Amino acid sequence: MTSVPPTPRLAFDPLERAGELWEDRIGDATAMRLATSIMRVQQLVIGRLDAALKPHGITFARFEVLRLISFSREGRLPLSKIGERLMVHPTSVTNAIDRLETHGLVVREPDPADRRRTFATLTPEGERVVEAATEALMDVQFGVAELDADDQQAAYTLLRGLRQVDFT
Repeated sequence: MTSVPPTPRLAFDPLERAGELWEDRIGDATAMRLATSIMRVQQLVIGRLDAALKPHGITFARFEVLRLISFSREGRLPLSKIGERLMVHPTSVTNAIDRLETHGLVVREPDPADRRRTFATLTPEGERVVEAATEALMDVQFGVAELDADDQQAAYTLLRGLRQVDFT
């Protein structure tokens, strides 16, 4: 297998340069810089996480579903709860469950008390994969190893206000 050579680094920070141009031509660049930085960091972190999970045959989005189900008291969760807790659209949950089911990692079970509700339950293989995948993510410090523990906590705290949006 051939490896892809790393992308060469620019001699300048393109986001900083974009901020300077924004300020010269448009106005205050504070919000634009932050939003653009968040998006770029998200792309980088997801890339690192997906690379760590690739040997386990899952993406980070699917890992989140597996781990969330594994944390449930009953070992199963309604698909609607998965979407609420991961703050994603029901279609995204359905897609993830379809793929996880295809790979034998979860099974769908109808709720005998409410035919409109479907549960997702981990299979034994799903339990094995989620544990191995968790180890892989911990090995790469969830893709944020460049920040020490104090900076990780500060970033988490800082971004809390953006995450606490009313999704109803």
